[in-house]
Amino acid sequence: MTLLLLGIGLWWAGHFFKRVLPGVRARMGERGKGVAALLIVAALVTMVLGFRGAALETVFVPPPWGRHANNLLMLVAVILLGMGSSKGKLRAWLRHPMLTGVLVWAVAHLLVNGDLASVVLFGSMGVWAVVEMLVINAKDGPWKRPEPGPIVGDVRLLVISLVVFGVIAAIHTWLGYYPFPG
Repeated sequence: MTLLLLGIGLWWAGHFFKRVLPGVRARMGERGKGVAALLIVAALVTMVLGFRGAALETVFVPPPWGRHANNLLMLVAVILLGMGSSKGKLRAWLRHPMLTGVLVWAVAHLLVNGDLASVVLFGSMGVWAVVEMLVINAKDGPWKRPEPGPIVGDVRLLVISLVVFGVIAAIHTWLGYYPFPG
């Protein structure tokens, strides 16, 4: 669990480096981006190792409908994550599509995982996404909605999202976590 908590701490540090220490980050120039990226990569590796090595301690029993909801929410999360880079009409709907996608991803995983490591990992990532949105909103002020793009951008987003969802499902299956009911 210590490794998992260290990874989560590194994740928060890497993402908040620029916001918490803007003077230090500015003085570092381009190196600051590298430091943040290194922290985030180290966080991902550490979180995966910590999660995989954590003892299985049940906190709650997931609901029987959790897998169905998880799959639907995961498709929504993938679409939201892609929406941040999309050029379609949907991009103008949300201020923080990628962070909203992380929050949806976290909730989806909490619906199917009731062990302590999952609650810590997915819960902390959901909280991080909310805190990040609040910090950005406080710092940047009112949102300037981008101009909606052509519908073809949304069609492309949906097709890519379906492919990515399929790849994620295949990777989960390969790792031994079959994501579909039945």
